[in-house]
Amino acid sequence: MVDAGMRTDPSAGAGAPAVTADGCDLVTVPARQGLEAVDILRRGAVDAVGPVLHDGGGDTLGFVVPPGTAAAWDLPGSTCTRTDGRGLRLAPEPPVEGSAWLVPPAEADLATDPAVLRRALGEAARLIEAADNCR
Repeated sequence: MVDAGMRTDPSAGAGAPAVTADGCDLVTVPARQGLEAVDILRRGAVDAVGPVLHDGGGDTLGFVVPPGTAAAWDLPGSTCTRTDGRGLRLAPEPPVEGSAWLVPPAEADLATDPAVLRRALGEAARLIEAADNCR
């Protein structure tokens, strides 16, 4: 199922959605949940994680997703920033001062599929809750 605003390239099969000249959007989550999600995405049958930024303080992670994702993104505990091609570009240097690439663009698919990311973030939240309840 593909939500409104989530554009994927059907010819890419299990590959990542394309980031076009319009830029890309950025889903930002707390670092703990984001790191779990990166692990979940990398453990899957296909390495489905695109470029990921982390802030200088290590508080948040940002997943690069295709443009248009922000229009339909509504996952509690996260935000999706629309770039409309302004500012965020996939380059070796991080696009925001004080940030760094956790997964650089050269080592990743073009973008993380929003539907796949949503599932991974949900699974990460459940794992974190279970771990916290064991204390």
